[in-house]
Amino acid sequence: MAVLSKIRQRSLILILVIGFCLFAFVVQDVIRNGRFASNTNVGSVNGTDIPVKEFVQKVSDLERNQPGISSTQASNAIWNQEVENILYGERFEDAGLRVGRDHVINMYSQNPQVAQNPQFLNALGQFDKAKFNEFLANMKVNDEAGWASMERNRPLVEAAAKKQIYTAMVKAGFVATNLDAKARYQAESDKITFDYVYVPFSTINDDEVTIADDAIMSYMKKNEKKYKSEPTRSIEYVKIEDKASGEDELALRNEINGMLAARVEGNDTIAGFREMKFEDVPEFVNKNSDIRFDTTYVAKKDIPVEHAEEIFNLAKGDVYGPYQEDGYLKLTKMMNKKSGGSAKASHILITYKGAMRANPTIELTKEEAKAKADNLLKQVNANPSSFAALAAENSEDPGSKNNGGTYDNIVPGQMVPQFNDFVFNSPVGKTGVVETDFGYHVIKVDAKYDAVQLATVALSVQPSEATSDAVFEKAAQFELDAQEKPFEEVAKAANLNPVQVQKLLPNDEAVQGLGSQRAIVMWAFSKDTEEGSVKKFDTSDGHVIARVTNVNKTGLLPLEEARLVVGPILRNEKKAEMIKDKMKGDTLEAVAQASGSKVATAENVTLSGASIPTVGSEPKIAGTAFALDKDKTSGLVVGKSGVFMLKVKNVEKAPELPNYNSYLSRVEKEDKNRVNQRITPALKENADIEDERSNN
Repeated sequence: MAVLSKIRQRSLILILVIGFCLFAFVVQDVIRNGRFASNTNVGSVNGTDIPVKEFVQKVSDLERNQPGISSTQASNAIWNQEVENILYGERFEDAGLRVGRDHVINMYSQNPQVAQNPQFLNALGQFDKAKFNEFLANMKVNDEAGWASMERNRPLVEAAAKKQIYTAMVKAGFVATNLDAKARYQAESDKITFDYVYVPFSTINDDEVTIADDAIMSYMKKNEKKYKSEPTRSIEYVKIEDKASGEDELALRNEINGMLAARVEGNDTIAGFREMKFEDVPEFVNKNSDIRFDTTYVAKKDIPVEHAEEIFNLAKGDVYGPYQEDGYLKLTKMMNKKSGGSAKASHILITYKGAMRANPTIELTKEEAKAKADNLLKQVNANPSSFAALAAENSEDPGSKNNGGTYDNIVPGQMVPQFNDFVFNSPVGKTGVVETDFGYHVIKVDAKYDAVQLATVALSVQPSEATSDAVFEKAAQFELDAQEKPFEEVAKAANLNPVQVQKLLPNDEAVQGLGSQRAIVMWAFSKDTEEGSVKKFDTSDGHVIARVTNVNKTGLLPLEEARLVVGPILRNEKKAEMIKDKMKGDTLEAVAQASGSKVATAENVTLSGASIPTVGSEPKIAGTAFALDKDKTSGLVVGKSGVFMLKVKNVEKAPELPNYNSYLSRVEKEDKNRVNQRITPALKENADIEDERSNN
């Protein structure tokens, strides 16, 4: 209210100017974001367009159905869904897949809410298709809205059924042979012992090897699929906060102190907050505070701890403050105290068919629910510590069943009357069964607290107009200077530390350290934005000045990331050549002497384990060893962690088996289990996918 009062004091001219500027900004934003542009699609998959209108509607539906999901999360979810629908749809068409009623019913039967619904189970507790079909027939005749909903969802269910059939077809193509099974057996059971000389890459310091950026890019281009990436941008930014100055806080403190004592305005004497009548306090708070008066009683534990002792122990009518909390300057007046004014209680709700808000799947009668509640009460009385477990297992109240059935800081009137009366008219420790419109509640009174009613005048600590103007000017000047001078130099002069942000993606919403800042991401990917571009953005609490430090349009990993991923690979390749130059000789002993190493022995190494003691996993070295004959010496072999030379001492072949059926089934099962995780990425990897969401 106080903030609104200040706004009303602004001149009409200023409001009109602001309104015009906002209108101009909105028009520019609409044009810039292409809402009037010719783009009608958000992208395409193998030439199949994804229309903007339908895409936006689906995103909107998802946001409505899943409160709390961000726009970017919703957009990404729908995008992935649309891409997969097209990719799988192509495969369904190529394979000639069709689904009938039985397939659709089977999909419903796999949904636990349907499969476990008592009205669809037979005498053996199994899903009965006949009962479900009867339900659908009745719905079609008697529930027009329900049937319409089923029909709207039918294409989704049919697509799910087709995907299930298609996946099964792909899995059917993974058939292991006896040779596969035997190879797995030998890889796990054959053992080899060999001597070796090993010189780790770590014997050469990283700073002794230089890897040029051109070499990194060249390597990625040769391995394009492995290092494929969306276009990325890197930025740096500074944030100039628009917050209250010391002068602003002093002015606000003087304003709130002025409310404590009576004051004269014209011919009227306005009572001060400290001395005014209790009945006048709510109106005073609502008129002068940015937070309205609250009649709720609160316990001491619910008052912020740094002020709890002083506030809770105030005498009736006394005032505490001013004090600062959560961005407000506050005065708090003690209105009333009440012994046992709030409580903590636990309950287990047992509902029955026809009770208010009862789950449609509930089949208990009212009498059965009462009997169940009485039985639970006996268990609680016999073993009070079992209450939480019984609540988790039996309660139909989703708001409390997973925290022991507990509700804390209950105040009079918060719960339905019967529940309320039991809690506040019973001593701590009392248990009982109470009936309400929701069913039967097994209740335990856990604790009671003294409670107080407080009146608080809270003024938001905001920057003054003069402060905001000064902050705006500083940000605008920073933007101008950063377009002419090095960003770091301008930041240092302004006592600001630039924040580096790597690998922004086109559809990102959040910016590290700033939260949701879609406007910055869109600017960074705009066709008019280049490396070195600088722009100021207004945020809810200040201004951000950002500069683009890297533009990556290669379709490969950005160079900053590639240095960390590809750099070590190329560095080890160079180190391997340097180490090989030292490892001279035809025998292990000669090579060990030349390289300052020693001859070691690896015993009972398997091809599947490929682990060398004190070295670690070295699949290539194990493979090389198994390829050598006994007493034969290898050349120099580059492994994962260094360069090796080997000489085989002994090979222990596992005995032949009558059959390899157990290995056969294991190999085949493992291959088929991987299908679910690999099929979608494989389809995407081989598709022509154009994502134009960032341009819409």
